[in-house]
Amino acid sequence: MKVTRIAYSARLNPGKYAALLEQARRLGRVRSEVWQRYGSIGGVGSGLRDRQVRDRWLADGTHVRFGVLANAWKETVRDAMADIGANLASAKVEVRRAIIRRTGDPGERKRMFTALKADQWADDPFLARQMRKQWKRGKNRTHDQIVVRADQHNTVVDGRGLLWLAVPGLQRRQMVKIPLSTTVAPTGTLRLILRGGRVEVHYQIDASQLRSSQRPCGDATVGVDKGYTEALTDSDGQRHGVRLGRLLTTESDRLKERNRRRARLRSIANNAARRGDHAKAQRITVNNLGTFKRDRQAARHRARVRAEIFTAVHRVVDKAATVVAEDLTTSFAGRKRLGRNVNRRLAAWTKGVTAEALTNVSERRGSALVHVNAAYTSQTCHRCAGLGRRSGDRFHCTWCGVVWQADVNAAINILQRAGDPDIALHTPHRAVRQILQDRTDRHRTRLPVQDSSPATTERRANHPNRSAMSN
Repeated sequence: MKVTRIAYSARLNPGKYAALLEQARRLGRVRSEVWQRYGSIGGVGSGLRDRQVRDRWLADGTHVRFGVLANAWKETVRDAMADIGANLASAKVEVRRAIIRRTGDPGERKRMFTALKADQWADDPFLARQMRKQWKRGKNRTHDQIVVRADQHNTVVDGRGLLWLAVPGLQRRQMVKIPLSTTVAPTGTLRLILRGGRVEVHYQIDASQLRSSQRPCGDATVGVDKGYTEALTDSDGQRHGVRLGRLLTTESDRLKERNRRRARLRSIANNAARRGDHAKAQRITVNNLGTFKRDRQAARHRARVRAEIFTAVHRVVDKAATVVAEDLTTSFAGRKRLGRNVNRRLAAWTKGVTAEALTNVSERRGSALVHVNAAYTSQTCHRCAGLGRRSGDRFHCTWCGVVWQADVNAAINILQRAGDPDIALHTPHRAVRQILQDRTDRHRTRLPVQDSSPATTERRANHPNRSAMSN
């Protein structure tokens, strides 16, 4: 397994940064050309490969007009074709779900799955219609990246112990040397990302080299519920990553206030421009409406959130050989309207980072990750399987009358669903609700009679279908 590491430039010369930025801009045109020509059914959808694209461009001279070295545009073509392939693969995930909803015949499902995998879906009307619906033509928005092949860069340490990375420039045999803020030399294929006058060097290493990969996993089977106030709550009632909610709320409120002030300054600048005072408008734009500081703060916030989530997942894996988690790739639209503050904070909910951390850490440390259907896990009582009401961190079961801690109740439901013979990973949520309702009805008929007074016995005899727990 590979993991990505990032090295940063240290006090980079502005002239070198400008040269790298120009190279990234030209390579962005290469990406745009690839997306425009081959980001559809006639390109990657027909099985076209990046080597075929390179051969075509060499034959018709397309590569000449970009003004970059051969290795640079070839690696960019390969990277852009991989992005288009990933975009196609994500569309196929939704189409597979549509196939499962359409038919329950194993033979028909296998036929459709095979045609989808082999990119022969254009001949099937249903598959073609679903692919047109899910696979939208993309557009390149990346103009700040340079992909450097493993044999095209080198590193050297100077007399002061500073590490320098040399990468190809726009001219042949002209290398751009970048000082790095680390002593660990990047290896393999590099991705240079230019942001705010600084270069980020992304590279991959073997996960076995990390110290955290040497930590053994536990031996228990644990269900986990992803949350907002904390990253994870397990089925044993233990919370992990309890600072996550505070981090997200503080950042959300800070962004609200900052954006309010920026909107006021932008209005002042626009009014000044309308009055003809362009010097004032320019001063406000340059000194008060820049993005350099904002982007740095956003990057630090993302790093803190990722550190909190990954630490929480490591603590779960410390005790679990099998981690059962809900599959949140399918969204469920709620009918309850929320306020603007709540919506803004939930928009920053990092469930994607949590899912990435669960997959990454489990694979590196040898723990099994099992995904289950997420439908109604937060709205079902784990004891009687009845649908109840959740308010904040409290879950009230309307059938057995018990109040549970909501996240612990959801984690236990997730753990129980791993062995559920009726609810599969892609079972539609309406079918899940019906299954749960049937189980609740069967459970109610087996509940013991709690009140054996003569009046109650007579009432139950007159109304046999009334629940024994109706009181």
